[in-house]
Amino acid sequence: MLNNVPDVKTADLAASLRIGVARLSRRLRVERAGDDLTFNQLSVLGTLSRYGAMPVGELAVHENVKPPSMTRTVASLEELGLVTRRAGESDGRQVVVGLTERARDVIEADRRRRDAWLARRLADLDPSDVATLRRAAPILESLASS
Repeated sequence: MLNNVPDVKTADLAASLRIGVARLSRRLRVERAGDDLTFNQLSVLGTLSRYGAMPVGELAVHENVKPPSMTRTVASLEELGLVTRRAGESDGRQVVVGLTERARDVIEADRRRRDAWLARRLADLDPSDVATLRRAAPILESLASS
């Protein structure tokens, strides 16, 4: 790589990974439940599951959306009985959002369903390809969080 311009092989790999990861992501979304939750709603539930209860503003930052948009998403999730809102402990004006037990059940069922679909696909692969994916998984996770 000269002057931050990737060589042709690196650029080709980047394009191939982008396309493959995007297609896999879309395919995994198809495996979601037919439970009328939007991708944004599921993403918010996943963030709360990973990081715990947090203020609406912090949740908006995690999800890379504007606070008013997050407020609407949280309101819809609260209406569905999937999140609770409470006043912040240090600042009563702050609204902290947390998951309900029902939300935890929804998240777990969704993960099990998509993991099962992916496990069936992996079982069809050549063992050497599975080994390659096993080594690549932490690298992909590192790329995603950089």
